Amino acid sequence: MTTRTRYFVIASLLTLAVGLGTGLVAYSVGFSTSAFTRQGGPDELQLIPANAGIVAYADVHDIMTSTLRQRLLNILPNHGTGQQEFQERTGINIETDIDHVVVGVVPGVDVSRNHPGAAIVVARGRFDQVKIEQLMRDHGAQVEDYKGTRVVDGLARDGSASISVGFLEPGLIAVGSTPLVRSAVDLRGGGSSVSTNDQLMALIRDLDSGNAWAVGRFDALTSQATFPNGVADQIPALSYFSASAHIDSGIRGTIRADARDDAAGDSLREVVRGFVALARMQTTGRPDIAAALQSLQLGGAGKTVSLSFDLPATAFDAMGTIKLAAPAGVPQ
Repeated sequence: MTTRTRYFVIASLLTLAVGLGTGLVAYSVGFSTSAFTRQGGPDELQLIPANAGIVAYADVHDIMTSTLRQRLLNILPNHGTGQQEFQERTGINIETDIDHVVVGVVPGVDVSRNHPGAAIVVARGRFDQVKIEQLMRDHGAQVEDYKGTRVVDGLARDGSASISVGFLEPGLIAVGSTPLVRSAVDLRGGGSSVSTNDQLMALIRDLDSGNAWAVGRFDALTSQATFPNGVADQIPALSYFSASAHIDSGIRGTIRADARDDAAGDSLREVVRGFVALARMQTTGRPDIAAALQSLQLGGAGKTVSLSFDLPATAFDAMGTIKLAAPAGVPQ
């Protein structure tokens, strides 16, 4: 499995709401309050290591069955066979087998193998353990018992790293970097997890209700995401980010960034204000898209900067119109 495919699950879940026009944030997500404990966050946070740089949650079933997702399938081009390959290699159908996931990205893992980081996805749903084990065996994976937990390890196709599936309990699996899957097994008995990381937990508790979310250190975000040319150079020094959204027929939510000081916060507000103004200028003659951009509201004070949005279904219909109206000879 290629490096791109190994992180397909993370990429597909965390970029469902990308493209809001600011160019600043690679994730637009939120959370389901029913999945949360009194301490804040879903129970599966106990299985993510405390040194994770990015943590995210998605109600996969809710998002996959949303009206917006169906619209996007008709609008966006085919981005490859990563999901199909993942299913063939693991026996897991992302669309039908998973209820919700918690994702952790740990920067700096596997640095010796020239990877910027490693990821783990802890998923609740319906999983055929026998089928998953057999499919992975057919691709050369090894099955072993790790501290009483069945773990299936398989090398990536490029031979650079491994992906593992750990069956933590009925209806709960961990998929991702082999060291992180083993770490999840270890953390079932307690230990230093994300739930003990005060900075990240404070961000999680501040989120509004929705069906997906992401929080983390900004340096971890930039190490995993590719920003448009020139954008990264214009972003002032930032420490943490968070994003929450509710995805149904449209997307509504808030993106927040914490700068290192008030001066950096003021600079970031100016940058975001400029991006929003530029985006609005590009919608001349397109009142349908312009109306959607009017929902962008810049806020925050001091070192905190926030951008709220409410994109209705009509905004995505407009995206389809643009695609269909592309000039002849231009790939769609």
